[in-house]
Amino acid sequence: MRAFLAVELHESLQDKVLEIQDKLKESKANVKFVEKENLHFTCKFFGEIPQEKKDKITNIIEEKIPKYNSFEINIKGLGVFPHMGYIRVIWLGLEEAGYFSKILKDFDEEFVKLGYKKERSYIPHLTIGRVKSKKNKEVLTSLIKELEGTMIGTMKVDKIALKKSELTPKGPIYTTVSEFKL
Repeated sequence: MRAFLAVELHESLQDKVLEIQDKLKESKANVKFVEKENLHFTCKFFGEIPQEKKDKITNIIEEKIPKYNSFEINIKGLGVFPHMGYIRVIWLGLEEAGYFSKILKDFDEEFVKLGYKKERSYIPHLTIGRVKSKKNKEVLTSLIKELEGTMIGTMKVDKIALKKSELTPKGPIYTTVSEFKL
């Protein structure tokens, strides 16, 4: 199965994210926006994994998760990867990501022992769109700059989920395989 570890966006904040996406759609840029039900913070992407590896990943999470408490995050700020001159991903960030980043780094150190590549950074972000071409890039860039200080809201993070991703012609379908309470 194609798998990743994620924190799902709380339902109460989904419509606010859709409002931002709607504003960005006004640019008429070629952007594939993430569907409401698929909005999440990716903690680690594993790719295609066999059952044996899934079990090892699950064991690591179950072993580490009791060390951490639930916490709140403030979703604020619109940004892009890799940079404004060449936009591939549009994301929402966090006002203060210290505790969340610490958890991601701790888990990643264990996943590296399973043969996964070490993450370059531990900056949690919520991908809201992927840019497919340069069409209307200037208008899109202008809108992103206008919205860069946007505050979405606060949510409590009290669980992480191991998710399965099925790629379809209409887009990915994410299914929760396991949930782990903080």
